[in-house]
Amino acid sequence: MMTLPPTVKIYVSTAPCDMRKSFDGLAGLVQSRLSQDPTSGHLYAFFNARGDMVKILFFDRTGYALFSKRLEAGVFRMPWQQPADATHFELDAAELALILEGIDLRGAKRLKRWRKPDEPVAQLVA
Repeated sequence: MMTLPPTVKIYVSTAPCDMRKSFDGLAGLVQSRLSQDPTSGHLYAFFNARGDMVKILFFDRTGYALFSKRLEAGVFRMPWQQPADATHFELDAAELALILEGIDLRGAKRLKRWRKPDEPVAQLVA
């Protein structure tokens, strides 16, 4: 399980990404596609069109770091139904960890937990 401070957000791009991109290319996508600041300290996840690769970019106060994973079999499953015009959506660390482990959250049911009133809740697809 990944442990991140609650102030760190995880943004996932809804459009597939060319996995040949590295630090600068992904930082450019964060700015142009997601309209975010890549040096904010948040995590930015990009999946390829086939769904078997992910790259996660983050800035750790001294430079960019990149996490990359390619599955040998199977694909990553995104459990949320997004509006057609959405460029990205937000995950929490536990959800990202489960997706990276190959768990399909589409049939999962979110149990009631307390959240700050202004905090968005991801909608799971049943």
